[in-house]
Parts: sequence; structure tokens; C-alpha cells
Amino acid sequence: MFKFIFLPFMDQFHFLNVFRYITFRMGLAALTAMVLTFIFGPWVIRKLRALKMGAEIRPKENFPLYEQHKAKQGTPTMGGVMFVGSVVVSSILWADITHPYVLIAILGIVLFGLIGFVDDYAKIHGKQAQGLSAKQKFFAQALLAVGLGIYLMQFSDIKDLATKIYIPFVKGGFIDSPGWVWLIFIVLVIVGTSNAVNLTDGLDGLAIGCTVIASLAFTVMTYVIGNKVFCDYLFLEYVRESSELAVFCSAMVGAGLGFLWWNANPAQVFMGDTGALSIGGTFGLIAVLIKKELYLVLIGGVFVMEALSVILQVGSFRLRKKRIFLCAPIHHHFQMKGWSEPNIVVRFWILAVIFALVGLVSLKIR
Repeated sequence: MFKFIFLPFMDQFHFLNVFRYITFRMGLAALTAMVLTFIFGPWVIRKLRALKMGAEIRPKENFPLYEQHKAKQGTPTMGGVMFVGSVVVSSILWADITHPYVLIAILGIVLFGLIGFVDDYAKIHGKQAQGLSAKQKFFAQALLAVGLGIYLMQFSDIKDLATKIYIPFVKGGFIDSPGWVWLIFIVLVIVGTSNAVNLTDGLDGLAIGCTVIASLAFTVMTYVIGNKVFCDYLFLEYVRESSELAVFCSAMVGAGLGFLWWNANPAQVFMGDTGALSIGGTFGLIAVLIKKELYLVLIGGVFVMEALSVILQVGSFRLRKKRIFLCAPIHHHFQMKGWSEPNIVVRFWILAVIFALVGLVSLKIR
């Protein structure tokens, strides 16, 4: 928005030309989102307490874990509203909101956040202790994914690329899938990522720290893919609209750092499904927009690891009546082994950095 406000004055006041540069707006988007989260964090936490939006720690699900987490009983949840709000406001201020990809990203994070908000509210004040059913969440998330897919195939600038699935580390390697196959694929990508982040959100600072790292990687990736010179040098598929997504991703970095201030151990607020589903869904959405769906497996490696641990645990128990891990998701396995919560979180952050670097390096190693 600021870019258009100052546009008529740029010829007269040349220093205002900095608002044309994406890198300048990326930095200010991150700073703005972080400051907003710092400023409004205490107010949001007080409001959540007043509305009795406290986390419910249930002993019957896993008593040993309950003993470690019972002190968190009543900690305000649904704090994801401050993350989503900061990202949206910062993006509107600093990104070019006439770009369709920016509008899609803003709409996506709000709608996925709304799904999470309804789920959180149903858990706390509704009659459903588990929140929305898995089918209800899947249907809502899948509907958003299909809507995105139809837009890319029918109305976007990348209609010719839309159904191609590009393979990391393979120069020119892609699978040109039929439209209906690709739609199923992106539903799995977006829904899977949304729920993978949700599974990761089990320890103070874990999910949001990994979010900051993955968002930073996506900031670099969207900037590179939206730059014709970089794409020609790296033999990447140029997606013109993705350049402005770098501003949006930067806002996610800033909002994540700000939220981590309040969510670090001992957490003063939890993001809840409001934050986790919106973050995961947005990551999946961005990966689809820039045609790097499979690269998401690398950049979001910790999220993938958490989701796979649950899949393996459930599958093993149903097929063999035996568990692979002491508890799933895998961060709880290490808790059961006696690791302290801060140790697990920091070590998973280190893994997240490694995964993000591998994802970025894959742009060059092809």
C-alpha cells in the first residue's frame, strides 16, 4: 500500500524510490510484523484470559506427559490470531496487493486461520472435546486447495506450468500430470502441511521457531524464482508473480519472531490450531504458487518428520499391535526418554536450519 501512496511523489522526491525495491519492503514487512506482535501481544493474551480461552491438558490421554505439562493448564491458546493479524496488516502495508499471488496468500492465511479458530473454539467452549472432526477439517482444507488449483490451471499466468511437478536435484526434471491428478496432489500437499505444523505444535516455541526458519527459506526462494536473471542462471522456472510473495514471507518471519517472544518456554500463550493450521496451510499454498511443491518436503523437514512419526506409530500399532516410539509425535518420544523441553526445541530448530539449507541448496544443485 505504501508503494502506491508514495508513487506520485517519487519523481519529485527521489529518496522515495526505495519503496519500489522489493528488498527494502521485505525488511520493513518483517520489522512491522514483529513490532505489531510485540505491541499487541500483551493485549491479546489478556483478552484470551478474560474470554477463558485456556488450554486443556487432559491426563487420560498420556499420564506421564500430563505430569510434565500439567503446569501449562489454562495457558491462553488461540494466540495464532496475533500471528495471522500481524502478517496480514504488514503485507497490506508493504506488499503490492494488486498482485494476485499476494491476495491469494493473504486470503489463504486468513481462511486457514478461520478453520483453526473454529476448531479451537469447539474444543474450549463447544461440546466437542476434540474440536472439529478430521473429516470436517479435511473437507474445509481440501476445498481451499482445489479452489487454488482451479485458479492456477484456468486463470493464472502460469497455466502452462500449473500441472507440472518439479523434482528437486534434477535439472529440467518434472512430471507433467493430468489436471485431476495434480489437484489430488496439491490437496495432499496443502492439507498434509497444515496438519503437520499442527502436530509439531506440542512444545513451547517448537512450531513457531521452525516456522521462522522455513519462512526465511521461502523468502529467499520466492525472491529468486520471481527474478528473471536468477532463474536464467539457475535454470529455474520463472514465476513473475512470486517476487511480491517474498514480502509476504518476510512478514511471516517477523510475526514468527514476535510470537516466539511470548511463546518461548515457559509460554505465556499458545498458537493453537488458529496459528498452526494457518501457518501450515500457507506454506503449502506458497509452495504450490511458486511450483516448488516437492521442495516443501526439504524446507519443512521437521514438520514432515513429526507427521511421519505419527503415521508410522499408528500404522505399526494397527498392523503389529506394537509401537515404534514411546509417544508420537516424535518430540514427545524424546520427552519420554528424559530430554528437557528446551533441549528438544533447540535441537529441532537446528534440524530445521539444516533442512532449510538443503532446500535452498537444491535450487543450485540440479
